[in-house]
Amino acid sequence: MNNIVVCVTLILLISNGESLRCYTCLFPTIAPLECIKFPVTCPPSEQCLISTATGKKGNFQFILRERSCAISSVCGTSGEKSTLGVNVTFHNTCCKTDLCNSGTAGKASLAILLLPSLVFLLLP
Repeated sequence: MNNIVVCVTLILLISNGESLRCYTCLFPTIAPLECIKFPVTCPPSEQCLISTATGKKGNFQFILRERSCAISSVCGTSGEKSTLGVNVTFHNTCCKTDLCNSGTAGKASLAILLLPSLVFLLLP
C-alpha cells in the first residue's frame, strides 16, 4: 500500500513540475495600457507568449499587446494581416520560465488610467 502512495505522489509531482505558469489576458489591450493579466497553468507542451501587433488605418496607429500560453510553432513568428481596411504587423515571442511574460507596464498603466480623473478633480 505504501508503494502505491509513493508512486502516485511521484507521478503527481512530475506532472506538476512540467507545467509552466504564464500570464494570460482576457483580451488584448492598446498600448500604453497593460491588460489585466492572471496566471494560468499551461499544458506541458506550451510556452509563455507575448504577442505584439502594430496596426494602422489611415492616420490612426495603434499597438496591441497580448499574453497567453502558446504552442512552440507560433513562437518567434512575425507577419502581416489586413482585415476590414486595417493593416496589422505582428510579432510573437515566447519564454520558458514561470510567469516570464509579465511585462513591465502594469504600474504605469494604472497611473495613465487615473490621470484623467485626477485632472478633472484638480480643475476649478
